Amino acid sequence: MIAKQRVKAALSHREPDRVPVDFWSTTETDTRLLEHLGLANREELLEAFGVDFRYIPGPEYTGPPVQIQDDGTSYDLWGVPRRQVGIKGDGWEQIYWEVVSYPLADCASVADVDAYDKWPSPDWFDYSVIKEQCAGCDDYCVVFEGDRLNRIAQLKPAMYLRGADQILIDMGVAPDIFDAIVGRISEFYLEYQRRILQAADGSIDLLMTGDDFGMQNGPIMAPEQWRARLKPGFAAFIELAHQYGVPVMHHTCGSVFELIPDFIDSGLDVLQSLQPEAREMDAARIKKLYGADLAFQGGISIQRTLPFGTPREVREEVIHLFDAMKPGGGFFAGTSHKIQADTPVENVVTLIEAYREFGTYA
Repeated sequence: MIAKQRVKAALSHREPDRVPVDFWSTTETDTRLLEHLGLANREELLEAFGVDFRYIPGPEYTGPPVQIQDDGTSYDLWGVPRRQVGIKGDGWEQIYWEVVSYPLADCASVADVDAYDKWPSPDWFDYSVIKEQCAGCDDYCVVFEGDRLNRIAQLKPAMYLRGADQILIDMGVAPDIFDAIVGRISEFYLEYQRRILQAADGSIDLLMTGDDFGMQNGPIMAPEQWRARLKPGFAAFIELAHQYGVPVMHHTCGSVFELIPDFIDSGLDVLQSLQPEAREMDAARIKKLYGADLAFQGGISIQRTLPFGTPREVREEVIHLFDAMKPGGGFFAGTSHKIQADTPVENVVTLIEAYREFGTYA
């Protein structure tokens, strides 16, 4: 099977020749792996690891110039100021863009939200580049995900704009402000998504949305609040993709077990990525209960096993996960988030070797 066929078979809950492999890693992790393996670039790394997915960059930003202050603070698409923060360890460094301040923190009314002068426009992008990006992926499963700071979502951009604590407070005590902020975000992403799918003209195999709805111990909000305030937009993203014949994979961290029936009701195709440390996110149980309705990606720990375990423990975790998730298809091998730079390269190599050894179907 070629990669595209393999993924489509698993997505249709059929057993392909082997479990499709996805690979999420930070740029800094890639640098360490490339040096260790003597490879030139990420594409060579993906080929060497037998990865079946290729994530395209998507539309090219052509909007107003990005503001950069003298201290290095840069403003993202939503006008949120961010500053680079580096974390260093023994032979590794990881860079993150942390929020400096929340531009809508002081909004006291819907009028204040509407008056914000940095709402982005779908017109700020050149979508014509997408078809060529897809053509360059040949026989792989083509995924549009978007940048981490510009991914089809509702809650996370609202957190960046308003502040994580305040937007959740708004949900309970100022729902009109919550709805106004999330409404503007959803409106933008629906049109942005429509133009992407239209430009792709059938060349995108999987659309990925991403919004964190879980903490380690449960959903980030009461399930009834999620259903009332976020489910309509969540379902609208999926419905739009389905209109273009494109299945949807949604990334969420944390414990979202209580929301899985709502994900299915909304038409979601793939839940990504199972976080084994989170409460009630046991892969075997989730597969048994919901495997007929959902496909899954992930399940290998980047919090515990990959950074702190031994190669033997990495191998054992793959065996345990594959035993639960392989039968009947509907599973893509992957980690619970991007592999971070503090992960020993030997553990990453062992992970890929275990995928190969235990991923085939008899």
